[in-house]
Amino acid sequence: MKKLLCAFAILLFGLSVAPAKAADVTGIWKATMTASDGGSQQMTFTFKQNGAVVTGTVQGPQGNLIEISNGKINGNDFRFDVSFGSMTIHHLCTVNGDEISLKTKYGDGDQGGAPPSMEMTLKREKDK
Repeated sequence: MKKLLCAFAILLFGLSVAPAKAADVTGIWKATMTASDGGSQQMTFTFKQNGAVVTGTVQGPQGNLIEISNGKINGNDFRFDVSFGSMTIHHLCTVNGDEISLKTKYGDGDQGGAPPSMEMTLKREKDK
């Protein structure tokens, strides 16, 4: 009985320290971005997840597709970058079901003339 109890305790401990399973972000996510003039613009994020690696594209308001890079997920947190011209935008994200809270950081944070950081909420597109 003592051995059985000890084995159960070890199993329970092993499950409690197991790494958190990554959220699945594969799919299409939409967000509305507020422009500097007060108008709103639609953005579409398409993610494909393979283990801890996230790839995909971001489609801006003008319809241009930008590849994401450095996409990594750990539990419900993930990050990725998009680059165009000489600017790189870092995205820090937290998944909560069918919503992603996203925060941006431009470059190293010291780039003169860089737009301010922003936050937005992405919502998963439902299969039609």
